[in-house]
Amino acid sequence: MKKKLLSTLLCTSMIAALAAGCGGNGNSGGSEGGGDSKDDSGKTTLTMWLPPLDDDTENNFKPLLADFEEENNCEVKITLIPWDTYEEKWSTAISGGEGPDIGYMYAEMYPTYISSGAVIDLTDMVDDADYDEYLYLDRGEMMGGLYGMPIVTGVPFVLYYNQDILDSLEETAPETWEDFARICEKATQDTNGDGKIDQYGYAVGLNSGNMSNLYMMNSYIYSLIWQAGGDIYADDLKSARFNDKNGTEAIEFFLSLKDYMPENLLSLSGQDAFSTVFGAGKAAFGVTRSSQSHETMFKESYPDLNWDYVTSLKNEDYGTFGAADSLSIMSTCENPELAMDLIKYICSSEFMNEYHKVAPGAPLTKSESYNGDPKMERIVTEDRDKWRPLQVGPCGSEILENLAAHIQSIMEGKMEVQEALDESAEFANDTLDEYWADNEE
Repeated sequence: MKKKLLSTLLCTSMIAALAAGCGGNGNSGGSEGGGDSKDDSGKTTLTMWLPPLDDDTENNFKPLLADFEEENNCEVKITLIPWDTYEEKWSTAISGGEGPDIGYMYAEMYPTYISSGAVIDLTDMVDDADYDEYLYLDRGEMMGGLYGMPIVTGVPFVLYYNQDILDSLEETAPETWEDFARICEKATQDTNGDGKIDQYGYAVGLNSGNMSNLYMMNSYIYSLIWQAGGDIYADDLKSARFNDKNGTEAIEFFLSLKDYMPENLLSLSGQDAFSTVFGAGKAAFGVTRSSQSHETMFKESYPDLNWDYVTSLKNEDYGTFGAADSLSIMSTCENPELAMDLIKYICSSEFMNEYHKVAPGAPLTKSESYNGDPKMERIVTEDRDKWRPLQVGPCGSEILENLAAHIQSIMEGKMEVQEALDESAEFANDTLDEYWADNEE
């Protein structure tokens, strides 16, 4: 594979704030990275770039790294990069031949850096015992190698439901598409008799708001494609498959639910649809990213809402989008073995048992205890196989942004389902043909 960094950087435009697994805005802090080195005392320095993973990531991480630093005679220098400049920082650094030893990456980032040789394949740095202990290690496998160890996971987009509305309809939590469509239809009502619908089946918002169109994909679309048995790419990653019969079935099903969505769904953001429609008790169902602290948070945000959730509906299969944001070793790292030791330590129960007390998250290992709200625990236990990260493939952001725009056109009534999907697939295949022509020997 040719290492054409600049062409692949152009091929994949990364969408940091939205496509990232979790987190919010934050301010840059810490020390700049640029490769490990030894200081005057003989200590090895490892540099690590992270986005803000909580309200005070650096100060929450540093005390937990002290034992590792002492045992390995090293110093870990953390640079925090705000979500809204994450893509720019990485693109500029890597294209200039700079960067950290260890970096936090999400799915849309990887094709660029794998193709350019900027990240190390970790396959030979793990063994069967690691796969047994680290619960999500296989989700770092992509494009023929193991390129990351998941650090943020277990917060998939799930389907929340209003128990009071379902009770009034004499319905139970849906399990299948058929159940979901039936309940959505029954729940869509004029409850006050003024001739206007004021209760909806499904609180959907398709406006990007302050996010990118990929939020719509994360919330509503990937899950249906996977539940229909489809995916974005063919297995060899050389063509799109979202316009096959599985993908078409998924988007046709989504369109069939439009009558049960708010009338202003095209101008309503996904986040506002959840908070102002579902959260206000005006819809049977709503989708948002889950959190291990949602039971606590929802008591404050929606005190009158009697809610529960379904991790994933099932049609041909289960499936909903859940991040597997990972730590990766850059090829410029001078001490990859020590860097891998650090990654394993950060993802270990020793580190995460403490960190997840201040920033609840899914246990990453068999040895780690669960520290979140009890109601949310089944997402990372009995339902762990019902959610998954994106299929990582070349030119992901361009392809997915184009697909999102075509789905918008479908929902606006401007295009038929098959027409829109075929046109988007043609764009994807042309883009992939160009990519592979540049990157295959």
